[in-house]
Amino acid sequence: MSQTFRHPDILKIAQREGKVTVEALAEHFGVTLQTIRRDLSELAEANKLERVHGGAILPSGTTNIEYEERRNLNQGSKVAMARACAQQIPEGCSVFLNIGTSTEAVARELLQHRDLMVITNNMNIANILVDNPDCQIIVTGGAFRRSDGGLIGTLTVETIRQFKFDFAVIGCSAMDEDGDILDFDIQEVGVSQAIIAQSRKCLLVADHSKFSRTAPARIASMGSVSTVVTDQPLPGHLTQKCIDWGTEVLVVG
Repeated sequence: MSQTFRHPDILKIAQREGKVTVEALAEHFGVTLQTIRRDLSELAEANKLERVHGGAILPSGTTNIEYEERRNLNQGSKVAMARACAQQIPEGCSVFLNIGTSTEAVARELLQHRDLMVITNNMNIANILVDNPDCQIIVTGGAFRRSDGGLIGTLTVETIRQFKFDFAVIGCSAMDEDGDILDFDIQEVGVSQAIIAQSRKCLLVADHSKFSRTAPARIASMGSVSTVVTDQPLPGHLTQKCIDWGTEVLVVG
């Protein structure tokens, strides 16, 4: 069966089952794993599927991908972005790290930093940075979200407003062509807005998969952050918009 005929069938399976795996599709069509990976990559480039570890899922504009899937997505890029982001953060400063697998990657790159104060609403980040004896860790209060270890809600926002941090590192679920930073959870959006407001310099860490996704809740404009750290050039006119806003774009690969 040719690639042209496989694609509609792959989409039908994804619509029926919610997710497709490379191994199952290879067996179903009688082709190699490499062939299926190429099919899924092409469907992802066409925004018809979203690649996850071992397969793909239907893109969603109203609900986020499960935490474990997000953690495995674009791991190489996340490490490169996290390293570049950590290099922007000097020793001897205060920094806020919020919810997300990208910010957790940044936390791992801060394990050798000295004399840090890290404020976070992410229990996973607190557990990561326990291994850095030169890092003071402050965890905000808030409602605990079991799915990803995040703390959200009014108490979280009130805690954040008691600080003025030197740096903040945030993630997002999507970015649209107007340069708006988007997310799925309204309570998390309020937290992210407070983080931006209370930081002297805010870095947004987002890989290229966020360019083609949608989410219903607006956090802020990319013009509200100091730096965007990503793994591919921004699409369309976003690069020029960032220049106009004075937002630095750091592309790492």
